[in-house]
Amino acid sequence: MQAELEVLFAEQQAALLRYLTRLTDDPELAADAAQDAYLRLLESPPRDTNNVRAWLFTVATNIVRDSWKKVKTARRIKEAPQLVPNGGEDPDPLTIVERTERAEIARRLLAKLSDRERTVVLMWLEGFKHREIAETVGTTTKTVSPTIARALNKLARDIERYQRECM
Repeated sequence: MQAELEVLFAEQQAALLRYLTRLTDDPELAADAAQDAYLRLLESPPRDTNNVRAWLFTVATNIVRDSWKKVKTARRIKEAPQLVPNGGEDPDPLTIVERTERAEIARRLLAKLSDRERTVVLMWLEGFKHREIAETVGTTTKTVSPTIARALNKLARDIERYQRECM
C-alpha cells in the first residue's frame, strides 16, 4: 500500500492542491486538507479501489467543508454569544431543574424507539441529509422519510400519554 500511495501522491498531489486552492481560495487550508486526505487514505483506504482518485478528491472536499462549518460556527458564537447555551447569565435553579427533568423525559422517550428510529431521528435533528442517514443506518434514501415520520409520531403519542399521566 505504501508504494501505491507514493505513486498516487506523485500523480495526484499537484491536481489535488490546485483543485483545493481554487475551491478554498486559501493555499494553507488547501495544503492542510490535502494532507489530511492522504492521511485518511493511509489509515482507512476505500473499499472500492477502482477510483481512488475520486475518493481522494471527495474526502478532501469533505475535509474543507467540515473546516468551513467549524469556522462558520465559531463566527456565529462570536457574533451572538447569548444564543449559545450557557453563553449568558446562569439560569435560576428552578429553570435548571425543569431543563433536567425535560431532558430526562426526552431520553426515556427516545429510548423507547428502536435503535434505527432513534439514530434516524437524532441525525435528522442534527441536519444530516437523507442520503447520509441512509448510509449510516444501512438503508435506502426512500425509507428515511417514512422512518422519521413514524418515529416522530411514536414520540408524539408517548409525549401525549406522559402528559395525561402527569395531570
